[in-house]
Amino acid sequence: MGKAIMVQGTASSVGKSTLVAALCRIFRQDGWDVAPFKAQNMSLNSFVTRDGGEMGRAQVVQAEAACVEPSVDMNPILLKPEADNRSQVVVSGKSLDVLSAKKYYSLKTDLWTVVTGSLERLMTQYQVVVIEGAGSPAEINLKDRDLVNMGVARHLRAPVLLVADIDRGGVFAFIVGTLELLKPAERALVKAFVINKFRGDLSLLAPGLEWLEQKTGKPVAGVVPYYHDINIAEEDSVSLEKRVRMKARGDYLLDIAVIGLPHISNFDDFDPLEQENGVRLRYVEANDSLDSPDLIILPGTKSTIADLEALTQAGLAEKVVARARSGTPVIGICGGYQMLGEVIRDPQHIESHHSQIPGLGLLPVTTTFAPVKSTHQVKGQVALGRGLLANALGLPVAGYEIHMGQTTGQGIAHVFRIEQRSRKPCLELEGCLDPAGNVLGTYIHGLFHNEALCRSILTGLAEKTGIRLDFSTTVSSKEAEYDKLADVFRRSLDMGLIYRIIGLDK
Repeated sequence: MGKAIMVQGTASSVGKSTLVAALCRIFRQDGWDVAPFKAQNMSLNSFVTRDGGEMGRAQVVQAEAACVEPSVDMNPILLKPEADNRSQVVVSGKSLDVLSAKKYYSLKTDLWTVVTGSLERLMTQYQVVVIEGAGSPAEINLKDRDLVNMGVARHLRAPVLLVADIDRGGVFAFIVGTLELLKPAERALVKAFVINKFRGDLSLLAPGLEWLEQKTGKPVAGVVPYYHDINIAEEDSVSLEKRVRMKARGDYLLDIAVIGLPHISNFDDFDPLEQENGVRLRYVEANDSLDSPDLIILPGTKSTIADLEALTQAGLAEKVVARARSGTPVIGICGGYQMLGEVIRDPQHIESHHSQIPGLGLLPVTTTFAPVKSTHQVKGQVALGRGLLANALGLPVAGYEIHMGQTTGQGIAHVFRIEQRSRKPCLELEGCLDPAGNVLGTYIHGLFHNEALCRSILTGLAEKTGIRLDFSTTVSSKEAEYDKLADVFRRSLDMGLIYRIIGLDK
């Protein structure tokens, strides 16, 4: 049976996911077989495993850091919000239903069995399991329904690292207040603190750290600096901060505008674009100016119809259509692809009370929603070589699909030849390209993570505007980024203390 350590936080977005990823990488570097775990994740950023299961993207990042294959056991419950009071509930990789919070909590006994089953399988397969909590363990109104924080820690008697974000202020009050609201048995499981996102002179913080250790009788395991130069996929909880940071980017040659849909999903699809020299990636929301970008992207969404209605009401839909008809290239991914078509049909009211609504009319396709979700990893190649894909014919493409419904059309120009779906050989055509090669739609998430394909599209955009992009600087690999992350945290944490807390020999 493996050992476990749990990372809990004083609030949301304090850095729990990142700390788990860093610890996974450090333990792996030190020779341990390690896996991440989060019982319940609420996120619109999801991923499809090799066997077609859906799980939270954050646990995929952590699995990558641990150098292991992502498994739905690492995130057995995924909640995908559709509105303020309901979410699609994904259990063990498969969509269960769309439930209100009250109905969801009524399933606690059954869900707890799922959580403990996944956790016990991981504990037998790996030497170390690094567990992530959610939000704060001190939410008094939720403690009796807890599936993800102290309930998990108590089940394993797992030691807990409590993480706090000093950048938002009030770090000592957050830590002491959290401990005060825990039951004595829960408080005893908290073995050390980690203070995250510190800026400035560490010596000036020392008196506060000394006071904290004397006040609580628990050690500070480390102070992690605020860093800017490590690129790993982020969660929905920081998406707004991410968008603001992207808008503020400096010099650029190509301007790419991603439409910031209210229920945007899988925005990490566009991380490779952000990292390319000479490219500005910005998110355009309801009150932002679209201006004249070199490329418009309609991203994935959990609520295609609701988000298309929101775009129309904000006037952004009209602006996107006008830019497309004047020659600005447009790419739609998943829900964005559905929006580009002529009609979206929902006869069974899977998404809304509408039976159908008109799309943007930029592609000759119709989407019909169905209750069964399609979740697959796919591999293939580019099947067309014009317009946006003029330099891409025959290039390999790999990614994953997560969508409800099918998109069809008569005599459409398919974009990709899919040769493998969920590890099974196939020969299928996917996506759509308009006659001018200017508007492209596809269900493939991770499109821009295919470096050769991504750079061929960027090269075509640059040639169209008479500029030349510099691809001489190689984009840092994921492996290098995880190593950089581990290096920052290893230098900041007392890993000897953490090993002792877990009960492992360093």
